[in-house]
Amino acid sequence: MALNPPTLTDGTDERARPMVMPFPEVGPLMRVAYRELGILAAGSEQQIRALGDPARLPRPWDPATCRHPDLRAEVWAWLDAVVEWVNHEHLWDVAAVIPPCWPHHPHLVRELAVLADQRRRAGATLTSDLLEDWHRSTLPGFLDRMRARLRNHCDEGHQAWPSKGRHIRHTDQASRAERADLFRGDVAAATAGVHRGVSPQRLSVVDLETGEVNEDWVP
Repeated sequence: MALNPPTLTDGTDERARPMVMPFPEVGPLMRVAYRELGILAAGSEQQIRALGDPARLPRPWDPATCRHPDLRAEVWAWLDAVVEWVNHEHLWDVAAVIPPCWPHHPHLVRELAVLADQRRRAGATLTSDLLEDWHRSTLPGFLDRMRARLRNHCDEGHQAWPSKGRHIRHTDQASRAERADLFRGDVAAATAGVHRGVSPQRLSVVDLETGEVNEDWVP
């Protein structure tokens, strides 16, 4: 005799839960940003002109380009949801889990933004080709780089940046001055070479207003 499945108080089967969870959706401002990028890629000349300077358009896969505070907040909320989704839907071994301290790691922030954007794009296509590539290559590549860079530093909670001391030494005034001297010396040597008869390099300069290419000699 078959047993009846266990039910909840509302009469539904307590086992009635989805086997997989949907990929997190972007917020309204991110949808606007992606729509504008789509216009830039395939819109009419008039639509593209209406967008203004293409270089100023926010690109969610590069969070530093998202300068509007509300848009930036959406990006962080989306990436946080994506991290939870990846950890739950794709990872089993604890060594592969993206740590909760990921916002403390600029390299993870930048790579996660690309990982999330490529998964979003793969899920929006009409074939499974990009999604298969994301499963086979993009996600494993990200996890391998994450493990190589973090090692076990944050296994028991976020740890201070091990390279902080070297970074401070690299950016202190004495180190900056030393490098500036080397740069100036190199430029002076290049200038002396031109004066000795070495052929100067020709650079093309584009007028950003007209698109006209003007060529000039660099002394």
